[in-house]
Amino acid sequence: MDPNLTLDLFDYDLPAELIAQRPSARRDASRLLHLDAGGAVHDRQFTDLPGLLRAGDLLVFNDTRVIKARLRGHKATGGQVEVLVERLLEPRRALAHVRASKVPRPGGRLLLGGGALEVTVLGRQGECFELQFPAPVLDALEQYGRVPLPPYITHAADAQDEARYQTVYARQPGAVAAPTAGLHFDQPMLDRLQAMGVGQAFVTLHVGAGTFQPVRTPHLAEHVMHAERYVVPAETQQKIRAARARGGRVVAVGTTSVRSLEAAALEGDGEHACEGDTRLFITPGFQFRQVDALVTNFHLPRSTLMMLVAALAGLEPVRRAYAHAVQSRYRFFSYGDAMFIEAARTP
Repeated sequence: MDPNLTLDLFDYDLPAELIAQRPSARRDASRLLHLDAGGAVHDRQFTDLPGLLRAGDLLVFNDTRVIKARLRGHKATGGQVEVLVERLLEPRRALAHVRASKVPRPGGRLLLGGGALEVTVLGRQGECFELQFPAPVLDALEQYGRVPLPPYITHAADAQDEARYQTVYARQPGAVAAPTAGLHFDQPMLDRLQAMGVGQAFVTLHVGAGTFQPVRTPHLAEHVMHAERYVVPAETQQKIRAARARGGRVVAVGTTSVRSLEAAALEGDGEHACEGDTRLFITPGFQFRQVDALVTNFHLPRSTLMMLVAALAGLEPVRRAYAHAVQSRYRFFSYGDAMFIEAARTP
């Protein structure tokens, strides 16, 4: 990694009123900022995306499903507590962030879901606690949990969020944050793209709460990336090879798809299924092996996701694109507008 990469290179000023608090009326009703391979910016609508793709291209989606990972209650000793499940370990065991006035101790009991759910603290792993549930974790969350909206969305999760903070193709439960680029796709759009010869493939990366953690070091080379579980199936590897053979592009839908594909390229053989935990930290200078273009949302200032985007399209083009988006009053973050980014053209 370039030792000269510093955090302030990825900063920008964002008026708070541009942070989208609610989804658009329709999934495909957002704007689309197109950053082309030459670094030029074009204002479009998301419904224009098919015109930016061509027969033979392959879209790769993250099919993770957001779980109702947030639980509230109190400790057996009386103090209020909030739990955010981070990762499932076994059917009845999970790692979770626990917010309480005092740090829970091993053996402590948490009474969640109005007291209907008694959870035992088994121990601690880094910033998370290992919790034992009395029933399968997914069942308990579905019954007593709430959708874990990002910290910049100020309202409590409601029925609209349960429907719209989830992609239409979500299949594999385990994420505590949505792969938000996929929120723009509805079934008619997917059908239209398929009809025009654009292929579709899937990876799974369970987005963790670490995606919202700030980078705390001014020099990026010192940052320790959070780990996330991913799977790239053999079928997806085959579809990538086929797309390459016919001259098509691999277009990742979301930064999580990028991380999955590039992790598999580094750790797998390009033929068989590849899965595991990845701490891949993509910054400018990274050599992409799989991804040619990206559909994504706008990302938080100074975030690892903005660094990934800058690695694909170039730091200065991305900085210009974000400045244009702010000036043009695009809507930002999870419920906001989208970008279509082509890999920077090499001189």
